[in-house]
This record gives sequence, C-alpha cells and structure tokens, in this order.
Amino acid sequence: MSANRKKLLLPAAMSRAGWIVAEAREDVQTVRFDDLTPETEFRAMLADADAVLLWGRPFPAADIAAAPLLQAVARIGVGYDAVDVAALSARGIPLLIAGTANSVTVAEHAIYFMMHLAKRGFDQHEFVRSGRWREKMKAPIVDLYGKTVLIIGFGKIGTRVADRLNAMEMTVLVHDPFVPVDAIRARGGIPAPDLDAALGRADFVTIHCPKKADTVGLINGARLALMKSTAFLVNTARGGIIDETALYEALTAGIIAGAGLDVFASEPIEPGNRIPELPNVITAPHMAGVTIESLDRMGVTAVRNALSVLDGRPNAENVVNKDVLG
Repeated sequence: MSANRKKLLLPAAMSRAGWIVAEAREDVQTVRFDDLTPETEFRAMLADADAVLLWGRPFPAADIAAAPLLQAVARIGVGYDAVDVAALSARGIPLLIAGTANSVTVAEHAIYFMMHLAKRGFDQHEFVRSGRWREKMKAPIVDLYGKTVLIIGFGKIGTRVADRLNAMEMTVLVHDPFVPVDAIRARGGIPAPDLDAALGRADFVTIHCPKKADTVGLINGARLALMKSTAFLVNTARGGIIDETALYEALTAGIIAGAGLDVFASEPIEPGNRIPELPNVITAPHMAGVTIESLDRMGVTAVRNALSVLDGRPNAENVVNKDVLG
C-alpha cells in the first residue's frame, strides 16, 4: 500500500454506487465504519483519516479533535444539525452536503403527504378493506386544485415543491426572508414576508427551512392557532421546527385538520409521543429524502465532494462553511 494514499472513512450504509466511485481511486484507501461503531473505535479510525463521510452518525467537536489530519467532512444528505460546524470551521475544514441529490425526492414526499391528507388515504383504503363501502362519504376528500399552499423555506427543496404545485394549479405563497422577492416570483411563487398573515391564508403549509436557533419552535401554539381549521401541516425538514406538544393539542382540538410528519424532535420518537396514533396524521421515519435512486445520487455526490477537497478543488457549491475556502 502506498504511504501517500488518502484515508477515506465511509459508512457501511452508503449505497454501492458511492463505494464504486471511491474504490476506483487508486490513491485512496477506503475504510468502512458503522453508525453503531463504538465511540472509542471510531475515534481511533479518525486518528489518521483524511476525510470522513457521515450518514446518521453525529459528528461533535470531540470527534473532530480526534482527527488531526482531517481535510474534509461530507454528509450523505443535506441536513447537518448534528455536525459541529463551528469546530470544523475553527480548523479550516469544509463541511459538504449532497446538494440537489435528494431535493426532488423530498419534494415528492412532501406532496405525497399533502395528497394523502387531502384524499384521506387511510380512511378510503379501510372502507374497501373492511367492506364498509357505503360509509365512504363519512370521510370527505378535497382537491389540491385551487387551494393555497404556504412554502416555508425556498431553497433546493422548496423551489422544487413550488414547481410541482404550480403545475397542479395551486396558489403558491412563499415565506423565506433570505430569498429575494424577484427570485420567488420567477418560480411562480407569491412572496409572503409576513409569516403570521400567510399562515391564515393557507390550506396547506409545508416546511422546507433548515433547523437553526431562529427556526426551532417556529411553528408554535400561537402560530398553529392562526391556521385554518381545515388546513394541513407538513414537515419534511427537521424535527423541532414544530412545537410537538402544541401540534398534538391543535390536532386533537380541531385547530388544524391534519399533519404529515417525516421528522420529530427526538428520533426515534419517545414512547410517550402520541402524535402518530392520531387518525388525522401520517408519519414516516425520517425517510422523505431516501429512495433507491436518491441513495445512489447522495452516495456518489458525497464521495465526489470529499475527493474534490482532497484533490485541492473543493466543490464550493456544496460547502456549508464557505468561509474556510478563503
């Protein structure tokens, strides 16, 4: 083995497509780890690692400190709230995410939640399965056509949600204080700078903003109370953006009509979390961005991201902490 080969730590759960890209590089040594690899063993691996790819494993400051040779960290995905970005930046180490590799996938899942809630999917299936055909009008379904949707967060995913919902002839409101109004209008959206006012107009609210200090608890009891009693709330972004205690109360008190949740404040959910038991809720175990196709795209993108740094040509578009690029 050549002494100058770069050591790349790769999660066992990464798709085969990503492994193929990494293993094709003769100047790279690939080392497999698991999200359940014990902390001491993982940090021993980090001791001489040049780059690491992360799937579900957090990456705190202590892990970063255990990797003196580290040049790059790449997420197989787009969320990075479990990574200590400040600690990476202090070392000048770029954190890269998967860009648009699963943007369409998440957008599709958000719309699937909206469709399922509007069409009362579970109820309709149960009427057929249990022979209660004549009861079908007890679960009235509604159109998305002509309805108003509020998209919170207008980045790689939110823009793609807008494209699809515009094609479904919905009125698309967009709340994102970091996106110019002209850019929102260019994608067929209507700028909605006043979040509280927009919540009262929407038949559907779908969340696509990052989880940060100013978005934790963004949708709280007061804001849920502003929504229509017939409105549906969808979250495929991150748990914690919605106050789950307030959401449970809103769902059981008829303040809103239903919710579709791919993410929760605690994952897996705590045993006492009763939201998934509600008949007006559909959930998923943080899978909105995970399909056979997106797994391949994310794996390949993450490997290429890490290699771009090791090759001295960082893929700046996918770097989170761009200040380290100089």
